[in-house]
Amino acid sequence: MSPGYLRSLLFTDPLIVVLTILMGTVSLVTTFFDSTGRRPHKIARKWARMLLSVSGVRVTIEGLEKIDPDGPYVFVANHRSYMDTPVVLGSVPVEFRFFAKKGLFLIPFLGTHLKRAGHLPVVRGNARESLKSMTQGAHLIRERNVSVLLFPEGGRTEGPMREFKEGAAYIAMKAGVPLLPLGIQGTRAVLPKGSGHIRAGEVLLRVGDPIPTSGMKPQDRSQLNIRLERVVAELAGQAPAASVPIPEASHPAAGHRSL
Repeated sequence: MSPGYLRSLLFTDPLIVVLTILMGTVSLVTTFFDSTGRRPHKIARKWARMLLSVSGVRVTIEGLEKIDPDGPYVFVANHRSYMDTPVVLGSVPVEFRFFAKKGLFLIPFLGTHLKRAGHLPVVRGNARESLKSMTQGAHLIRERNVSVLLFPEGGRTEGPMREFKEGAAYIAMKAGVPLLPLGIQGTRAVLPKGSGHIRAGEVLLRVGDPIPTSGMKPQDRSQLNIRLERVVAELAGQAPAASVPIPEASHPAAGHRSL
């Protein structure tokens, strides 16, 4: 057993648990006085930065100047690790809500917190429920001028990047806001799939140019989604799942992927 692992086991991991419980409790309490979700987001951002600092995870950010603080955006990132969300939370200075699998909303305390803070559940494999969640996301952007974060692969990946589901493109087009691609590198090394131990290490978060959606029609969604997938893949240093050429803007898409 290495000294670093022993230190993590005896000090870092217990400290993370304590910080998460304390700050999560404070955040949950604030939801009873703040229906906008702004205070819970600020607390979540502080928690994420503390988590990264305590764990020895150093994040380098490229292209942060491309984000307009007034937003809003549909943030889209690749998904390699549970550390992806804390990395984005601690690095992106814009208020946002994120989509998470519905199972997390069923966990006592955590589920209540997620719901009251304004985050949105996604039901995998249920097209009707997914459409409902994506529509709620678009309404959230329009009504509260707040951004949202999605991982369109539909789950963490260990190998090549999966094909993007079209939910992010759907939300951005319906809300009339830009897509903001993010590429995350290094999180799989600091927290591999199946592991509960966060390792110290370097993470790179790359911010791409906003992709406008204003004026796009429903038949443009597949083209937009393929473009988004390729941009995120390049930012993340991964090969895109889409291997078909991007169709011309004047040609309607032949079909759609699921939301």
